[in-house]
Amino acid sequence: MWSGPRNLSTALMRSFENRKDTYVLDEPFYAYYLKKTRLNHPMKKEIINHYSVSQNKIIKLITSKPGNNKIFYQKHMTQHIIKNTNLDWITKGYNCFLIRHPAKVINSYIKKNSLRNIDDIGFKKQFKIFNKVKKNNLNFIVINADNILINPNKTIKKLCRELKIRFSKKMLSWPKGKRSSDGIWSKVWYKNVELSNTFSKYRKEKINVPKKYKKIYEESLKYYNEMNQYSI
Repeated sequence: MWSGPRNLSTALMRSFENRKDTYVLDEPFYAYYLKKTRLNHPMKKEIINHYSVSQNKIIKLITSKPGNNKIFYQKHMTQHIIKNTNLDWITKGYNCFLIRHPAKVINSYIKKNSLRNIDDIGFKKQFKIFNKVKKNNLNFIVINADNILINPNKTIKKLCRELKIRFSKKMLSWPKGKRSSDGIWSKVWYKNVELSNTFSKYRKEKINVPKKYKKIYEESLKYYNEMNQYSI
């Protein structure tokens, strides 16, 4: 599941984790990304010390079989895939792209972190990966986060149908609280999802992006609109 930050990605991971046949993995490239880019993210040192920063080890992990589970659900942040990251492994799974309107992403992101450029919110890289998948004639699915919030039952059913997996009602709600499967960065980013037991209600709202992020917003919107044409 390819996503940028602030994009319902953790709630969707909860949804899949609540199935009996699914093992989930939370942002396996995060420590690698922080080590390589030297960006100053919250909990940077702890994350780098806690998780593998070896690309080869990460790829070995994400291409392994998930124990006795039928489904291996991987939550990937597209901005964690940097210039020389090997992406040959993407042929081994089903590539799904979770998108959210960039105005919502930007306004949510700047509450928690400083936004330096478009790479921080992942749209450009997400579109590159999307085009790579299309070019190689690989199966792909695009899901708009708003469609999940508007009608979770209908959209999750559609997603399961596209993935050729059985839909489970368990995907529509989950127990509140922390998960051992969450990255240790959950204490910074996952407060809302830890309090949730289902997808939040959709709210129609007009969002104004601060002027200083106008260029980032306009470029992100271009990529978003291209991918959104394919959303289920």
